[in-house]
Amino acid sequence: MFKLNLKIALRNLWKHKAYALINIAGLAIGMASCILIFIFIRYQLSFDDQFVNKNRIFRIVSNWESKGSVDASQGVPVPLSKAIRNDISQFEKVAAIQSTGGVVMALDQTGKTTFKEDIRVFYTQPEFFDIFDFTWLAGIPQQVLNQPNTVVLSEEKAIKYFGTWQQALGKTIRFRNKMDLKVTGVFKELPENTTLTLNVLISYANYPYKDSDNWGSVGSSSECYVLLKKGIDINSLDGALAQFNKKYYKNDSDGSRQFHTFQPLKDIHQNSRYGNFSGKSIEKREIYSLSVIGAFLLLTACINFINLATAQAVSRSKEVGIRKVMGSRRKQLVMQFLGETLTISIISVLIACVLTEFALPYMQNLFDEQISFSMITHPVIFVFLIVLVLVVSFLAGFYPSLIMSGFSPALAIKNKVAAGNAGGLGLRKILVVIQFTITIILIISTLVVLKQMNYMRQQPLGFNPDAVAMVGLPGDSLSQLKYTNLKERILTIPGVSNLTFCDVPPSSNNIVENNFSLNNIKIKDFQVRMMHADFKYFETFDLKLIAGKLLTKSDTANGYVVNQTFLKMMNIKTPEEILGRIMSIHGRGFPIVGVIKDFNDKSLRQSISPIAFSSQKNEYYNMAIKMDSKQIMPAMKQIEKLWNETFSNDVYNSQILNDDLNNYYNTERVMGVLFRVFSAIIIFISFIGLFGLISFVASQRTREVAIRKVLGASNYELVRMLNGSFLLMVFLANLVAWPVAYIFVSKWLNDFAYRIPLSIWPFAIAMIISMTITFITVSLRSYKAAQTKPIDALKYE
Repeated sequence: MFKLNLKIALRNLWKHKAYALINIAGLAIGMASCILIFIFIRYQLSFDDQFVNKNRIFRIVSNWESKGSVDASQGVPVPLSKAIRNDISQFEKVAAIQSTGGVVMALDQTGKTTFKEDIRVFYTQPEFFDIFDFTWLAGIPQQVLNQPNTVVLSEEKAIKYFGTWQQALGKTIRFRNKMDLKVTGVFKELPENTTLTLNVLISYANYPYKDSDNWGSVGSSSECYVLLKKGIDINSLDGALAQFNKKYYKNDSDGSRQFHTFQPLKDIHQNSRYGNFSGKSIEKREIYSLSVIGAFLLLTACINFINLATAQAVSRSKEVGIRKVMGSRRKQLVMQFLGETLTISIISVLIACVLTEFALPYMQNLFDEQISFSMITHPVIFVFLIVLVLVVSFLAGFYPSLIMSGFSPALAIKNKVAAGNAGGLGLRKILVVIQFTITIILIISTLVVLKQMNYMRQQPLGFNPDAVAMVGLPGDSLSQLKYTNLKERILTIPGVSNLTFCDVPPSSNNIVENNFSLNNIKIKDFQVRMMHADFKYFETFDLKLIAGKLLTKSDTANGYVVNQTFLKMMNIKTPEEILGRIMSIHGRGFPIVGVIKDFNDKSLRQSISPIAFSSQKNEYYNMAIKMDSKQIMPAMKQIEKLWNETFSNDVYNSQILNDDLNNYYNTERVMGVLFRVFSAIIIFISFIGLFGLISFVASQRTREVAIRKVLGASNYELVRMLNGSFLLMVFLANLVAWPVAYIFVSKWLNDFAYRIPLSIWPFAIAMIISMTITFITVSLRSYKAAQTKPIDALKYE
C-alpha cells in the first residue's frame, strides 16, 4: 500500500509540475529558515550546560532602586563573598573572582622572557573549582590556587607560552612586570558555549584589595558565585537574603535602597542587564522573536500548500469519485493524500538541508559564533527534522485530505464539484488574509528596527568619538614616570591633535560606582560613577562645560567635575548651587569645581549615570589620542613604534573608539539583518503562493473570461475583476496586522532609553509595499488570462 501511494504521489507531482514546484520551493525555503533558527537557538540555550551543577550555581548581583528607577550591575563589593559565606549557611561553596588586565610574560629557567601578551586575567578563590567542574590536565583543583604566587592556565595558553602544556607545569609567568607566579595546574579549554571565558587564573591571595571592607564601592569586574546545597530551593533564601541586605545596607525612608539578588547560571547569557565575562549576551526577547519568526515562516509555507491543494481539489474530484466507487474508504483516501503531503515534505526538508549548509557560513559570520549543523554531534537536530516533517505534513496535508476524501462519488464522477465547494472558497480567503497579516507584521517590524538603528547611529552622544584611538598603558609605577615623555613625542606626530590620560573613554561598560557624601552628609539615594582623567580629557572628547571650571593640571585629585544627571539626582536646580560643595569618596573630600553637559556614558538602551571626574595618575590605564581622520593609519603606525620604544617590556594594544561603540549595538544590528532577510523570505513565499493561487483561479475561470470578452469586456475590466478580491484580502490583512504590529514594536522600543517616536509611516509603507506587490503579481497573471483568445476557450463548448 505504501509503495502504491508513493507511486501515485510522484505521478501527481509530475503531472502538476508548476504547483509542485511552488509547494516544494515554499516549504523548502520555510523549512531551511526554521532549521537555521533552530540550530542557532539550540546553541544559545546550550550555554553552560556542560557544568554538572548548573542548576545549583548562582551569581550574586547588585541592584539600586531610587525614585522609581532600578540600576543593576554584575559586580559586588569585595567583602561580600566573605560575608555571604559566614551569614548564609545554605550555600555549599562561595567563590569570589576579580578580573583585570595586564601584560603576562612567560619566563624560561634563566628568567628570560619567551612570550608576552596583554590579556585579561582573573584573581580566583580556590572554591571556584568546586563550583565549576573544569576538566584538568594537571593539578589538583582544591590545591592549585590555595597558595599565593600561583597561577593556572588553560591548555591553549600553556601551549602558547611554553610549547606544550606538560612543559608549563612548575614554570613561571610574570604579571604586570612585578608579580612572579608559579604554574600549578592546566585545565582543558572551555567550550565556546560558556559565559566563562577564562584562560589565566591567579591565586586570590595576590589580589591587592582582598581584605577590603568597603561596601560602598562596586566594580563590574568584581563577581561572586555560589553553589547551593542539594535539596534546597533558591526561593527559600529570600528571607535570609533580605536580612543580609538589611544588615549591610541602610535603606532610606523614601524607598531608595541597595540590595543583592541571585542570578541563575543559565540566565547569565540571555540577560545583558548584568553582563558576563564573554561580553556577548543574546536577550531572551531576541530568542523569543526568532522563535516567533520561525513559526511564522512555517505557517506561511503551510498556508501556501493548503491554498493550492484545496484549489486543485476540483481537478482531482473525478479520481476521488472513481476510487470511492471501486471501494476505497475515506480513511484510505485521507492516508493517500497525507502520504502525498509527506512525500513533498520529505523532498522539501532534503532541499532545506542543502540550503541550510549553504547559508550556515553566512549565519556564523553574522553571529560570530561557531554554530554547528552536525546531526552526529547534536542528535537533537535530527529529531527536530523528523518532527518538522511530521508537523508540516499534518498542518499542510490534513485539511486538504479531509476535503478531497469527502467528495460525493456521484458529483465527482460527473465533474460537478464546484470550485467554491472544494475546500471552501471562504477558508482560502481567510488563509490568504492570515498569510499576509504575518507578512505585513514583519515588514512593519523591519522598518521600525531599521529606523531605530539609524536613529541610534545618528543620535548625538554628547561627546565626539571620531578619530580617537584608545591605547593601553602599563599600570606599574615605573611606567608612569615615562607617560609625560611619551605624550610629548606622540604630540609631534603629524595628524595627532590632542592626547589625554584616563581610565576609560566617556562611554564604557567598565563601571565603578561608589557611595559618597556631600558636605559631610551621606547620600543614600544613589551611587556616583567615578571616572579618572587628566585636564585634557574634556578638550579631547569635546565635553561641554556649563558652570565652574574644568580639572586643572595635577597628578592627584584636588577637585571633582560632575554632570547634569548628578544635579538632577540631587534635586539641585541650577549648576552654580553645587559648586564649592565638598564631595567625599572613600574618606577623601574635595570641592566640586565644575559641571559639564550630560553625555551618554553607556548604551542608548540605558539612561545616563550620575558621574564625577577626578585626576588620579595611578588610575590611568589608557591614552585617548585625537587624530586627523585622514591621517589615522600613518599616525597609528608611528604611535605604536614610539610606544614600543618606551615600554619595551610590555605589549601594545589599541582600539579605535568608534569601533568599540558600534559593538554596543551588535545584537540590534544582527536582529536588523535577520528581520530584513526573513521578511524578504516571507514576502517571497507569500507571493509565489499568491501567484500559484491566481494562476489556478484564472485557469478555472477561463471560460468565464472568454464569454465576457465575447460580450465586449475589455482587458482592463477583466484584470480588475480578477484583481479585486485579492487586493481586498491584502487590505483586510493590513487592518488586522496594524494593531498586532503596534503592540510588538512598542514593547521592543520600550527597552531603549532613547527611541524613535512611533509614527504612521512604517504602517503606511507596509500597506503600500504589500498592495503594490500584490497588484503587480496578480496583474501579470490576470493580464495573461485576459489576453487568451475566446475561441481557444470556447471551441469545445
